[in-house]
Amino acid sequence: MKKLFLIIGAPGSGKTTDAELIAKQNSEITHYSTGDMLRAEVASGSALGAEIESYISKGLIVPIKIAIETIVNAIKNAPTDTIIIDGYPRSMEQLSALDDYLKSDIFLELCSVIEVYVSEDTAKERVLGRSRGEDDKVEIFNNRMKVYIEPLRDIKAFYSDKNLLHTIDGERTIEEIVLEMENFIKSKI
Repeated sequence: MKKLFLIIGAPGSGKTTDAELIAKQNSEITHYSTGDMLRAEVASGSALGAEIESYISKGLIVPIKIAIETIVNAIKNAPTDTIIIDGYPRSMEQLSALDDYLKSDIFLELCSVIEVYVSEDTAKERVLGRSRGEDDKVEIFNNRMKVYIEPLRDIKAFYSDKNLLHTIDGERTIEEIVLEMENFIKSKI
């Protein structure tokens, strides 16, 4: 049975870096970033990539059908039985679609949803300081933050009710965060 861990957090929370380091240190864990998967599709120059770009460039959420298709393909093709996906879900619609999929797949268990919590000021400082592209402009950051925060209470409530939500303080050093997250994941697999 495959074990799935989702990592959520504000833009700039460090969720992708944390998950990458954990996967690099543990050959039995595969990491996928929804953002990286979607950006790779954009970079491929495909028609799907152009459609994805039209959403990402405005700081909007990519439609559910595209996101779920990308995630399900990644899970099915993962080379390990433990998978970390960061940046998902970002809406109740995405959460519901994934929850429906999980109910139908008896070979996949959602072990935990890990929130990497940082303040909005920390998130803004980190994102605007990294200059990765169009999504790092103030207006786009503000929109991404708004899109992230609006459904957050409902997402956290849903996973809390299922006893799946685990929050980690993302204001510490990368080493401290990664160690805590890695130990937590290992305790569940």
